[in-house]
Amino acid sequence: MNITLHPQFKKSYKKRISSNIKLSLKTEERIIIFKSEPKNSILKDHGLTGVKKGLRAFSITGDIRIVYLPVSEEKVVFIDIGSHNQVY
Repeated sequence: MNITLHPQFKKSYKKRISSNIKLSLKTEERIIIFKSEPKNSILKDHGLTGVKKGLRAFSITGDIRIVYLPVSEEKVVFIDIGSHNQVY
């Protein structure tokens, strides 16, 4: 799986996630799972609706999500990361 990071994702990660060690480690763990098995039920992957139709999201923790754009079976672009309220 090839993952590209959108500039908004990088900014959000630095602001919201990087200062929290536990959350950073959990994010890395979930991204590893996503790379090897994108449809793993632990990720709670789901399509979005409304203005974000065409995008998908998966869970890092109960409230933290990664929003991404699937480009192909092997390529995605991570668009944003943050709490449910921050990314939706």
